[in-house]
Amino acid sequence: MNLASASASASASTLNAAWPKLCPCGGAPTALRRKGADAAFADCCGRYIVQGHLPPDALHLMRSRYTAFVLENETYLLHTWQATQRPVKLEFEVGAKWLGLDIKDFVPTGLHEGQETAEVEFVARVRVAGKATRLHERSRFVCQDGQWLYVSAVNISP
Repeated sequence: MNLASASASASASTLNAAWPKLCPCGGAPTALRRKGADAAFADCCGRYIVQGHLPPDALHLMRSRYTAFVLENETYLLHTWQATQRPVKLEFEVGAKWLGLDIKDFVPTGLHEGQETAEVEFVARVRVAGKATRLHERSRFVCQDGQWLYVSAVNISP
């Protein structure tokens, strides 16, 4: 069973009852930077995480993966990770509170071995054990068989 078929069975009422009203990624799913207009989870990352739609590009996948980290949705994160780089299991920081996502750059990087590739630079803010930190990285993505997948990332020093 794939994520799309498993998620497609989720009803609209389940989506509305079990998930956040506003999307943790901050909305503005087609913009690099947040424009101050929050988006409903169901209309933003919920389309991918719950309803099983495939993100159309690496930017949308990056936003939905951030949201999946906020929601501690291991299934979605592992499903959207390239198989050769995917860990067996994820462990989430106990008590982590994600504070926001800022997309800095989105660049389609062309074809690699016949597959579309892209990079997304972002800053994610998180508080763990009362200490706020910033995760600033440039993530690499590849589109395999029509599905964008996370490959790897390079941390960028503050």
